[in-house]
Amino acid sequence: MRKLKNFLSFSAVVLVTSALAACGALGSKTSENAPAKPAPESKSPAPVAQNSPANDAQRSIAGDYTVTGSNVDGQGRYEGSLTITPRDDVYQFSWLSGGKSSDGVGVMTGNKVAVAFTEGTDGKGCGVVLYKILPNGDLDGKAGYWGVNTSEGETGKRTKGTDLDGEYAISGKNTDGQSYDGTLKVAKDGDGYSFQWNTGSVLKGFGIRQGDTVSVGIGGPQCSFVSYEIKADGTLEGKWGGQTSKSFGTEVAKKK
Repeated sequence: MRKLKNFLSFSAVVLVTSALAACGALGSKTSENAPAKPAPESKSPAPVAQNSPANDAQRSIAGDYTVTGSNVDGQGRYEGSLTITPRDDVYQFSWLSGGKSSDGVGVMTGNKVAVAFTEGTDGKGCGVVLYKILPNGDLDGKAGYWGVNTSEGETGKRTKGTDLDGEYAISGKNTDGQSYDGTLKVAKDGDGYSFQWNTGSVLKGFGIRQGDTVSVGIGGPQCSFVSYEIKADGTLEGKWGGQTSKSFGTEVAKKK
């Protein structure tokens, strides 16, 4: 898959009261040292209600895709396959490229999808947050963690700063339904943004902004992340990479 070295240097600290972790490292699909893409949970998924809105949303991107893309920092191009599997509130993303596999977890809001993944078939320790940036500058987020079928909701009220940069008072409910609050600091960092949450312990992440949304990966060096936009024909067009990347890679996934 894609080539990413020392992708993210996040501290693996628990965010809120849930066992967070996120972000997956994608490797060059054509490079021997490149990690593969992601797919979540190894346990059996809980059934999805056939007529629920969530199920309708899941059907919109679930399926098999062919992928083509460019590696971070101009390290060549790659191609491969992607399978997206609905897991209740989240999605499992499984890539195969250059004989290597990657696995991750994704969440969707509107026509945007955020994914955290790592090399291999076990994305444990990777998580992702997809924030919608509201007109008043506040944040409305949805998070997913590998191996967990439920999503987590979080809101951030901006208390300082302009545009996305600044400080926020956050509150939400983790995947166990427990409430939490704390603070969030966001700062421009190269082509992306650094995130630092404090809810009694500190967690760091890195995100890519696309219009009025930002996709943030959390976890450790083994994790990478992708930010997709769903096009009218169902094609997924995305950017991927990490904090140490000088430039992000790109990926286009077309349904078979």
